[in-house]
Amino acid sequence: MFSIEGTIIALVITSLLSLGSVPILVWMERRVAAFIQDRLGPNRSNIFGFRIGGIVQSFADMLKLIVKEEFYPKHIKFKFYYMLAPAIVFGASYLTFAVIPFSNTLLTDKGLTVVQLLPIELGVLWFIALAGLSVYGIILAGWSSHNKYGLLGSLRATSQVISYEVSMGLAIVSMLLTYGTIYLNGMVDFQGGLLWGFLPAWGIIVQPIAGIIFIITAFAETNRAPFDVAEGESEIVAGYHTEYSAMKFALFFMGEYVAMAASSALIVTMFFGGYHLPWLDSPALYDNPKIVLSVIGAVLIPLILGMIYWMRRSNRISGINEPQRARETKILTIFLALTLIGSELGILTLLNAEMSNQIASYIATAVQILTFVIKVFMMNFVFIWVRWTLPRFRYDQIQTLGWNILLPLAIANIIITAIVIVVF
Repeated sequence: MFSIEGTIIALVITSLLSLGSVPILVWMERRVAAFIQDRLGPNRSNIFGFRIGGIVQSFADMLKLIVKEEFYPKHIKFKFYYMLAPAIVFGASYLTFAVIPFSNTLLTDKGLTVVQLLPIELGVLWFIALAGLSVYGIILAGWSSHNKYGLLGSLRATSQVISYEVSMGLAIVSMLLTYGTIYLNGMVDFQGGLLWGFLPAWGIIVQPIAGIIFIITAFAETNRAPFDVAEGESEIVAGYHTEYSAMKFALFFMGEYVAMAASSALIVTMFFGGYHLPWLDSPALYDNPKIVLSVIGAVLIPLILGMIYWMRRSNRISGINEPQRARETKILTIFLALTLIGSELGILTLLNAEMSNQIASYIATAVQILTFVIKVFMMNFVFIWVRWTLPRFRYDQIQTLGWNILLPLAIANIIITAIVIVVF
């Protein structure tokens, strides 16, 4: 059911998961890469001595791109298309979040409502349309740059999208046959149930082959390694965005991370239960707010204490003994300790208060939103992990994987799914 409250909450979460998460994802990218390559990663940029584990470096890079001088190559003939290309890539990536449901238990005057920015029943078709639209921005960028490397990058991106969108679409068809709807919230509701009375009915369990195909094609759709032949620094400089700089490059850069976050959100929605916790659907959360609060309070204690331990231990392991870092660690330790105490006191206050339906609804909504956000960041970690583990595939290997392996597998999966549905 549509409501203004749900739309406002969804707008805030969409902005935080898309625009707001870009510096966090850049920080995750660098820290995970440093961990895999056995090095420290960003640890020098600071604001009044606060590095916050290196995340300040991401904000420093954003500020650099904002204030950097705009440069327009003289050989560009179609400046309008040259300027339009990064806007298409970023806009298409951002709008894919519009149909993602973040919760469905918000209680308003109209009843229970879904927390969704655009509550329409196009569902997954909206994602496919906008994901396909973003490649037009890449084509325009390479063509309008009037640069051979840019043109090669855009051609590579085009052929890659054609190869993988077919398999992606067929994987989605398997899920539509299974769920019986294209509405994403309906898919999440299906996954709130149980298989054989004990196993969560998540899409990855019901349709493992479709899940694997979709995740692989999502990597290709977002041009992430090992499917980043459209950029290919060692082969074609930077591909389609070779001639871009400053904020125009920043839009491409941000568009990649927003597309990664959007793909992660859709993967979580379709295959990993969406905003549902295992064995806890929306009615269970709504009917047991005090039990939920007790569990949250119990989990917060080891979580925050673990963060404090990890922060202090990482400083010792780095071998860097600076008064500035010692001061930062001390202040952050005090802040985290106060956060833990304040959170526990707030939870105890709610446990001793009388629970109205409205408060129970807010608690259930907050838990579902937090569950969804954690799942999305875990999926983002998988994207980053794969990038820094596997080398870039050769162009012919990508085409072979798309046409000779994933496409026949997706078609066979549809046939098997249809047979199972008809029989059972």
